Amino acid sequence: MDALIITLVCLAALALTLPWVFGRKKPATAPRPMPDSWKAILERDIPFYQALTPARKAEFESRMMHFLATTRITGVQTSVEEIDHIYIAASAIIPIFGFPQWEYHNLHEVLLYPDAFNHDYQLAGANRSVLGMVGNGPLNNLMLLSQHELRQAFINKTGKSNTAIHEFVHLIDQTDGSIDGIPEYFLDKQYVLPWLKLVKESIENIEQNRSDINPYAMTNEAEFFAVAAEYFFERPELLKSKHPGLYEVMGRIFRYDGFEKQS
Repeated sequence: MDALIITLVCLAALALTLPWVFGRKKPATAPRPMPDSWKAILERDIPFYQALTPARKAEFESRMMHFLATTRITGVQTSVEEIDHIYIAASAIIPIFGFPQWEYHNLHEVLLYPDAFNHDYQLAGANRSVLGMVGNGPLNNLMLLSQHELRQAFINKTGKSNTAIHEFVHLIDQTDGSIDGIPEYFLDKQYVLPWLKLVKESIENIEQNRSDINPYAMTNEAEFFAVAAEYFFERPELLKSKHPGLYEVMGRIFRYDGFEKQS
């Protein structure tokens, strides 16, 4: 009898888990409308949103709310607040806004840590330098983010970094099967070799202190792509001025050709 009870409990747990293992868990009802207080925060803190037309702002808001309705955000030794939902959802939608049907089917949950953590996902001890990562293995379909770093990226109006956008770009890169810095889903084949050539030249410039791109981009092609995307979405006009070739290619990849506000 005990064995039967254990089996039934395991089957029930598996039934609850399967929707998350094999596909995105869809909401039972349509996402709720975005509160006006959230829109005010977007207008205050998200330059990408500020540059959109009213109709496109409504689309951005709708896609944010859908993301939040289909993706869990869980605090790890911290409380997830309203501002965290806004910043995470905005970071998710910004790099895919040029693709109306896009969803992160390779993401089920975001784990929000209060600050930096180590590669064993611990908040105590030495070597706590990780601010965000896309999980793999047992943590597949998960993203880990530092709450402090998430907020700082939007508070700092002049920075070129945004860890949350960085990690969502890794998820985009992963769509073709590997995080390798070649977003094959977004980049037409004829542009792959020119892109790799541009990456190589840009990394060489960073190595020779002839570039303002974050040196972390030198790690590998995948990190270069994510770092360049941060720069593109955080400081587009500066990137266009200092790295016009890179700006042009990033615009082609993300299908976004201008940040000027339209009437």
